[in-house]
Order: sequence, then C-alpha cells, then structure tokens
Amino acid sequence: MFGENQLSHVLLVAFLTFIVNIPFGYWRAKLKPLSKEWFLAVHLPVPLIVIFRLLFGVHLNIPTFVVFVVFFFLGQRLGILLNHFMEKKLGQTSKNLFADLLLLLRGKDAKRT
Repeated sequence: MFGENQLSHVLLVAFLTFIVNIPFGYWRAKLKPLSKEWFLAVHLPVPLIVIFRLLFGVHLNIPTFVVFVVFFFLGQRLGILLNHFMEKKLGQTSKNLFADLLLLLRGKDAKRT
C-alpha cells in the first residue's frame, strides 16, 4: 500500500502531523473564518510536516497523502474541541493553547475578566 515507505515511518509522521496541528486548531477556533490569521493557522503547520516527511524518508503518494490530510484535519479539529472545552473551564480562552493550559494547571478556574 505504501510502496517503499515503511509503515512505521508513515504512522510516525501522521502522528506528528496530528500533534502539531492541535495548537493550530486551538488558535483557529478563535479566528474569523477565511481571515489572514485563519489562513495562517491552517497553513503554517504544512512546512513542519514536509520537514517531518523528509527527515523520515516518507515519499508522498496517494495513500500517504490521504493519511496525512486526515491526520492534519483531525489535529485541527481536536484543537478546536479543546478550545471549546477550555472555554467551559476558564470562561474565556486566549488563542494560545499552552498559556490556557498553564492557567488551568495553576488552578485558575475562575472566570477571566
């Protein structure tokens, strides 16, 4: 199915694609659709994924392309869902997943002002 690509490398790059897109999806949840910033939130992870692909020697063919696209959007979607979850916990969120996680971990469940 994956030709010369080792399945383990394809799955690793797919997993990295998923993980990298979570904070970008979190950021995207706070943006006006199709704005310049929204466009960046969707497209900035792409060069990282290309670097991962090259580092692990994964060639792009139709099956690997489909796998990476699915994992890309799953990561973006999880980021959006995390933003909605954090809004319920914190009352209001920023565009930064890591900053909001720190607030939550510090026990600042009180509503932001």
